[in-house]
Formats: sequence, C-alpha cells, structure tokens
Amino acid sequence: MSTPPSLPTSDLLPGPRFALDRRVCVFANHWGGRRVVGMLFGIVSRLGDGVFWYTLMLALAMLGGQRGLAAALHMALTGLAALLLYRVLKRWTRRPRPYRACPGVIARMPPLDEFSFPSGHTLQAVGFTVVALAWYPQLAPLLLGFTTLVGVSRVVLGLHYPSDVLAAIVLGGGVGGASIWLWPMTI
Repeated sequence: MSTPPSLPTSDLLPGPRFALDRRVCVFANHWGGRRVVGMLFGIVSRLGDGVFWYTLMLALAMLGGQRGLAAALHMALTGLAALLLYRVLKRWTRRPRPYRACPGVIARMPPLDEFSFPSGHTLQAVGFTVVALAWYPQLAPLLLGFTTLVGVSRVVLGLHYPSDVLAAIVLGGGVGGASIWLWPMTI
C-alpha cells in the first residue's frame, strides 16, 4: 500500500515531538521486511485479532469449572469495554496509519480499520491479559510473552506508531485494572 499523494506527511505528524516515533516506526518496519520476521509477526497479529483470546476464554470456560467460566465472562466484558473505548478514540483522534503518513513505511498486512491511534490489538491484549492474570497468575509467561509480541507486531507491520502501542498499553491496563476493581473475584 502506498501513501496517497493528497496527504502531506508534514501536516500529519508535525515537528520534532513525533521524530522518534517516526524513526522507530521506520526501523521496525524495515526489520519486518525480512521474510521470517514478517511471517512471525503477521501470524502473531492475526492471532491477536481475536483467535488467541477467544480460544483462551473458551478453554477457561470449558476446563476451569465455575472459576474458569467467571474468568472468561470477566474477560469478555472487559474486552467489550476496551472495544467501546477503542472505537471512540479512533473516531476522535483520526491519526493516519504510518504507512499512509510516514515515508519509508510499508503496510505488511491490511489494517482492520482506517486510523492508527490507539492500537486496538494492543489495548485488547493488555486488557485481556490483566484480567486473565488476576484469575490465573500461572498463565503469566504465556500471556505476557504473547501480549508483548502483539504490541511489537503492530509497529513491525507498519500499522501503528510506537506511541499508539504505548498509549494502548496504558489504556488496556486501565480498562483491565478497572474491571478487576469492579468485578468481585469471589469464586
């Protein structure tokens, strides 16, 4: 996918405050041009579309008894809250994706929507991880590793700036943390 000629990139990400964001984005995206790297992060990103999380929720609900069912429901409701926040922020910020606004960045897979801020994949992954770990802390190595790869994949694939991912980490942590505070984990 190429940059549309009608979008002046200097107006989309002005000045030095975004310079590091652009440099890291270009570097990570070029690194993602390596076949194995691009394939790995493409797979991670597709799993992060929901397949990984829905499979985890299903496994918890089926194998974890009443506690697993409660954890899966808690994750699903947290995911819904994160999705609503994500949609509001996307419409409000309307930040163009790096491959559209940053010379040298190539979209290594098609995006799910038009705008960049925040990273929905990362927001969801962090929110799900916070909740799942509150119920099942023994899943930390798997979930923290996968969530990290999801966040990195979004930059490597040219779909998000690092600041999109960092903001999503904070937002996802907030949504997950708030849901734990609101949800009584008595089972």
